[in-house]
Amino acid sequence: MLILSRKKNESIIISDNVEVMVTEVNGEHVKLGIKAPRHISVHRKEIYEAIKKENMAAAKTRSIDMKALRSFLRKRDS
Repeated sequence: MLILSRKKNESIIISDNVEVMVTEVNGEHVKLGIKAPRHISVHRKEIYEAIKKENMAAAKTRSIDMKALRSFLRKRDS
């Protein structure tokens, strides 16, 4: 892990196209501004973890048996 000291209005650059700037320091709270291209997702860690958890749950759902579904629909429509 890289640890840097930054003051208000100072930034760091990540991979040529992401800028993280300290916009405010108030006691133990720091506000950051993040400039990134639209194709790069930027989330708070707790939101990222929730998205990841939902995606894992969705990936574990059972697949649909298409033959059984067709058979069910044919019987229902008859």
